[in-house]
Amino acid sequence: MSKRAKIAVGGVAVGLILWIWLPLWAVLLIVLGVPAAAYLTLDPSQRRRLRRVTRKELGR
Repeated sequence: MSKRAKIAVGGVAVGLILWIWLPLWAVLLIVLGVPAAAYLTLDPSQRRRLRRVTRKELGR
């Protein structure tokens, strides 16, 4: 199993556990808030690099 597949499976498992134990609004806050907070912690050069890589992959 590739590294990305393991991360995806772990994310789904955590999402299901959170969905059972927490109300829907809290789960959505976590699911949307964690990636947004991680993006905001990047410095400007890292953000530019991330946007550039994402655009290249979308253009394929």
